[in-house]
Order: sequence, then structure tokens, then C-alpha cells
Amino acid sequence: MFASQSREQLRQMYCQAWRKSRAGEPLQPLEQQIARVVRDHPEYQAMLEAPEAALAAEFTPEQGAVNPFLHMGMHLAIRDQVATDRPHGVRAAYERLLPRLGPLEAEHAMMDCLGQALWEAQRSGRPPDEAAYLECLRRVSTQGV
Repeated sequence: MFASQSREQLRQMYCQAWRKSRAGEPLQPLEQQIARVVRDHPEYQAMLEAPEAALAAEFTPEQGAVNPFLHMGMHLAIRDQVATDRPHGVRAAYERLLPRLGPLEAEHAMMDCLGQALWEAQRSGRPPDEAAYLECLRRVSTQGV
């Protein structure tokens, strides 16, 4: 979905979707999804309302700051996985977390597993290990967070 876009183009898409949402302009389906994630994260809204600063911002591990674009992108990924139940079992993990945590916090709990799976894949140079990802989700959803 985003693989061919530069960091700047991706950030512009978030800023544009949020601007259009606030202005009540028609949104494409992906823009609607982005706007919902931004609404769920009021702490990122001011940043997106200043596109030049958002495009230039650096979020390094040394700063200790969460990259809001990565965070929101992970929400989009989790929501897509839950909607399609791909990999199979993701929806069940989400549904186990939902009564205890609510939708947003369930996604946050799942993000730890997704982040770990993506980090391991990047480190090893292989595709993400779906079995390990699903096992992490199973642990998180049955043992608590």
C-alpha cells in the first residue's frame, strides 16, 4: 500500500487526509482510515496541522520519542489485519483483547507483537514469521498485557 512512497509523500498523505477531514471535504477510503486513526490520537493532531514541521521532523530512538507516523501506520496495519483476519487468528486475538482493553488499547497491545515481528524480519532479511507473530498475539491476548 505504501511501499512505493517516499517518507515525505507518506507524511503528506497523513497531513492532507487530516486537513480534508477537518474541512469536511470528501475523503477517499484510505484517507477515511487515516482520519479515524488521527481522531483516535489527539496528541498528533497539532503536528499534522503544521505540515512543514511534520515533513521535517525526525523521530530517532535517541530522542526517546515515538514516531507518530509509524505508530499510526501500525494502527492501519492492525485494523487491516483484523478486518481480513490475515494472518488467520489475528481477529480472534483482537476479539479476546477487546472486552478487557477497548478497541484502541487492544490495537496498542497488538502493536508490540507486530513491531517485534517486523524488527525480527528486518534484522534477519526474511519475511515476517507469521507463526511467531500469532504466538505473541496469543500470549498477549490470553495472559494480559
